[in-house]
Amino acid sequence: MSTTTNHKARGLRQPPPTTQPLASPGYGLRAAWLMMAFGWSANQFTALLGAYRSELGLAESTVTGLFAVYVIGLVPGLLAGGPLADRTGRRPVALTALVLNLVSSLLLMAGSSANWLLLPGRFITGISAGALLAAGSAWVKELSSPPFTSHLAPGTAAKRSGLFVSAGFASGGLIASMIAEWAPHPMLTAYLPHLVLATAAGVAALRVPESRRRQPGDGPGDKALSAAPPSVAAPAPHVTSAPTVTPTPDIALAPTASTPTAWVPTPPKPPTTPASPVPPASPVLSVSPALSVSPALSTSTTSTTSTLTTASTASAASTASPIEHQHRFLRSIALLAPWVFIGPSVGFATLPDLVDNGLSGWQTVYAGITTAVVPGAGLLVQPLARQLAARRRLATAIVGLLVTAMGFGLAVPAAAMGQPALALVAAAVLGAGYGLALTYGLTEVAAMAPPDRLARLTARFWAMAYIGMCTPYVLSLLSGAFSMSVLLAAGAVLAVLTCVALFLLNRQEG
Repeated sequence: MSTTTNHKARGLRQPPPTTQPLASPGYGLRAAWLMMAFGWSANQFTALLGAYRSELGLAESTVTGLFAVYVIGLVPGLLAGGPLADRTGRRPVALTALVLNLVSSLLLMAGSSANWLLLPGRFITGISAGALLAAGSAWVKELSSPPFTSHLAPGTAAKRSGLFVSAGFASGGLIASMIAEWAPHPMLTAYLPHLVLATAAGVAALRVPESRRRQPGDGPGDKALSAAPPSVAAPAPHVTSAPTVTPTPDIALAPTASTPTAWVPTPPKPPTTPASPVPPASPVLSVSPALSVSPALSTSTTSTTSTLTTASTASAASTASPIEHQHRFLRSIALLAPWVFIGPSVGFATLPDLVDNGLSGWQTVYAGITTAVVPGAGLLVQPLARQLAARRRLATAIVGLLVTAMGFGLAVPAAAMGQPALALVAAAVLGAGYGLALTYGLTEVAAMAPPDRLARLTARFWAMAYIGMCTPYVLSLLSGAFSMSVLLAAGAVLAVLTCVALFLLNRQEG
């Protein structure tokens, strides 16, 4: 029986996925634990700032400088890690960054007896965190998307890394502060939980595959994934021999008695006259009037049209030019990105110092609680973020900025009256704004970035977001000329103005 006859009898069937990577919804989760390890390492030192002053006798300027060294290392880690992950793959960059992250905690532990090791420890923490953010965010997003899994709601893949980072922020600072308050040798033992978490996360990620697809410019030695074919195959070249039928996985045609079940090329008849040159294949398909299509084709085609429409929307980023990417990034991301960390940094770095007179010896524990409350509120607000994004993605950013403005408004009386409880409420509201802003930023970057630029655009977003971490330092410089209440009120006004500008620049977007 011929190939055509076989397909008439059986209909088209999807071939075995011999080249498709094994789908597993656990891949994205296992890689996401790397992001939690990063968040833990970032905030464990923040909760120990007061302990470094009291236990090691470090000056205020020294402690502030150690905090700044982290950001100095973070930015080049982000800017180098993103392009490197796009060229060589997400997996090697993320795992190498995790090893450096472990080394940084070991140096900080040794810094309890040799203070000079704190400087390289914090710098390596920043470099490893930047590279892990850039490569890990892209890795988790791709592992949480088809073809590796098909069980997640839209937008969940892009947000997953942010959720695990927030979980690390919350738990790392809280546990480190509790160890510093009650455990022996706090400058040594406070880093042990991170060593355990990072080691376990690395072991879990060792069997997670690479997610980056091979790009046209990759060399033969490139380690990028070549087993994930694109969802729509390129047209086959013209063949002069007997044609074969390649089943289309998206369309299954039901057989009928009177009509062919698929559009199958007819084998050429033996020529009776010398064959004329074959013209090049036309890009326009011509359907013979004699071809009749079974009713099953109509239903299947409707479903396939919907699938292809979704695929074309998702691939719009791949067809946009770099200039269009740049304009959209500046319009929708650049304004918002610093506000991701402006609110949280004020919540867990500035407010505790403004209300510590009413804490009477509990300053370290209170600082740890605030470092947990801020990102914890960002996690709790995620159901609202999903509802807003389902209506319009921009709404997540707008509401996030308004919530941040509300948090600054609550911080004004908290700072003026020195009320720790009210300051904690303000920190929670600022954390909710952080969760909404971070969700919008990661989702928007994932929507605009083509696969070969996902890691570097994600790195650029994180680098701009971390500009907001300088806010406590800026407030301390300006506090000599203005009261802190005035500066916090100005922060609320700036958040509202940013919200208006973001809406006006992106009101035509989704």
